[in-house]
Amino acid sequence: MRLADWRTAHPIAVRNTGWTITALAAVLVLGALLMPDTLGALHANWFIRIPVEAIIGAAVALALPRRPRLVVAVLSGAALGVMTIVNLLNMGFWEYLGRPFNVILDWSLLPDAQSYIKDSMGGAVAIEAAVGAVVLVLLALTLMALAMVRLSNLLARNKQVATRATLVATTVWVLCSALSLQIMGVPIASDRMAGGVKSQARLVRATLRDEAAFQKIARVDAFGDTPPSQLVPDLRGKDMVFTFIESYGRSAIEDPVEAPGVDATLDARTQALAKAGFHAKSGWLTSATYGGSSWLGHSTTMSGLWISNQQRYRTLMASDHMSLTEAFKKTGDWDTVGIMPGVQQSWPESKFYGLDSYRNSAHLGYKGPKFSWSTMPDQYTLQQFQNLEHSKKRSKPLMSLIILTSSHQPWAPIPRMVPWNDLGDGSIFNGIHAAGKNPSDIITSSPKSQAEYGKSVQYSVTALTQWLERYGNDNTVLVFLGDHQPIARVSGNHASRDVPISIVAKDPKVLDKIDSWGWTDGLRPAHDAPVWKMSAFRDRFLTAYGSTPHPKKN
Repeated sequence: MRLADWRTAHPIAVRNTGWTITALAAVLVLGALLMPDTLGALHANWFIRIPVEAIIGAAVALALPRRPRLVVAVLSGAALGVMTIVNLLNMGFWEYLGRPFNVILDWSLLPDAQSYIKDSMGGAVAIEAAVGAVVLVLLALTLMALAMVRLSNLLARNKQVATRATLVATTVWVLCSALSLQIMGVPIASDRMAGGVKSQARLVRATLRDEAAFQKIARVDAFGDTPPSQLVPDLRGKDMVFTFIESYGRSAIEDPVEAPGVDATLDARTQALAKAGFHAKSGWLTSATYGGSSWLGHSTTMSGLWISNQQRYRTLMASDHMSLTEAFKKTGDWDTVGIMPGVQQSWPESKFYGLDSYRNSAHLGYKGPKFSWSTMPDQYTLQQFQNLEHSKKRSKPLMSLIILTSSHQPWAPIPRMVPWNDLGDGSIFNGIHAAGKNPSDIITSSPKSQAEYGKSVQYSVTALTQWLERYGNDNTVLVFLGDHQPIARVSGNHASRDVPISIVAKDPKVLDKIDSWGWTDGLRPAHDAPVWKMSAFRDRFLTAYGSTPHPKKN
C-alpha cells in the first residue's frame, strides 16, 4: 500500500501522529530555550516558564512569507541546536572545572577529556562516548531545525489563532517580567537563551582582549634581570624539591567527609617528620584553576603570573619570563631535573621550567598496572626519583620539580603503601590494582567519590613524606602543594579554590626565613592561616630567600 493510500485509509492515526510530532517539536524547542547551563539548576520548575525567544520567533514566523520563513526557521533551529550543545558543554565544564565552556579556547581540551575517559573507563567506553557525542551534535542540529520548520508551518496554517495567542503570550510575559513573578523561586518570564548568547559574547570579547593584555603583562618580570649571584642566595647548598600533589585542595583538610582521615594523616606525618628532625610551616594559596587543567596551577605557581586559561598558558610557555625553578638553573649552582609520571610524550615545557632534563612515564621503568588516569603509584615515582636522580653523586645540589598523580580522579582504584624495598619494577601493585574499586562505581556517586578522594590524598601525602623521612638529609628542602581543588562532585558547588602549601626542612634557618608569613607550624594549615593568590608565591619565595629584584621590561 502506498503512503498516500495509507494516509487516506487511516485519517485518525495520521492526525494523531501529526499532533504527536508537533507536540514533540514544541517540547524540544521549548526545552532547548529554557535549558540551564549547570547541572544544579536542572529541575522541573526551570522548564515551566515562558521564553521570550519563543514569542519573538512566533512573531517573526507570522510576519514572513513562506520561503524567507522556512530559511529563518532552519537557521534559527540550527542556532538553537548550537546553543544546546554549548549549554551541555557548560554543564560539564561547570561540574569538572568550575567555569563555563570557552568557545574560543576550550576545544583543545576535548581530546584530553576523551583520554581521561579512556584511562578511567577503558578504550571501548571512550570510543562509545566519542561516537555518542558526534551523534548528539548531528541530532541536535538536525532535529532542532526540523522542529522549527514544523512549528513555523503550524503557525502559518493557523495565522489568525496564532496571532492572538502570540499577543496574549506577549502580554503575560511583560506582566510577569514587570511584576517579577516567580514559580518555586524561578522567574516565570524567561530570556534564558538570549542571556546565554550574551554571556558567550561577553566571554569571547573578554578572551580576545585578554590575549593582547597578557602579552604585555608577561613581559614584565620583577626578577627578570636579577644577576645569578643574587637569586636565592640563602638556599645555596640545599637540595630543593618542588612537588605538586594532584587535586590536593582545601576540601581535603576541611570537608566533613574527607577531613578526618586527611587531617589525621597530616598530623601523624608531621610527628613522624619531627622525629626525623624535619619541621614544616603551611599556608593556603588560591589556585588559578579548579577541578582540572593542572598545568595552569603549576605554571601560575612557578611564573608568578595568573595563568587561568589555555591562551595565557601558551603565551607564557613561549615567553622568556623566569619561572621559580628556572631561577635555580640561572644561578649555575644547581642541577635541575623534572619527574613527570603523568607526561606520556615529549614535554617542550621543560625549557620554560629551566630543567636540564626530565623523565616522563616512559623513562621511569614502571611495569605495573595503571591506576585509571595515573600511570603509576606515587610511591613508585618517588623511589625511581631517588634511584635515578636524587641518589646520584653530583658536584652541585639538585633542584627537582615532581608532579605526583595518584590523587587524580576518578580515585579508583587507589594504590596503597608497600615496603619501599619491595617496589622493584612496580609489578607488586598488580594485586593491589586487581583488588581495587571499579572507577564506574565511584565516578557516579558523590559520597563514594569524596571518600575515595580523601584516601587518595592520604596515600600521596604519606608516600611523599615517607620518602623525605627515608631519604632526606640536613640540606633537603621540600616545598609541596596542591594544584587545584577536586571537582564539584567532591568539593561542592560553592567551594573555594584554595590549596594547601607546605615548606619542610631540617635546617631551622630555612623556616626562619618565612616566619613573617604567619604560616601554621606543621603540615596542616589552620583554617585562618594566610591565603595568597597562587601567583604571589614566586616573588614572595624569591624575596624571602634573599633574591634582589631587578625588573625586566621589554
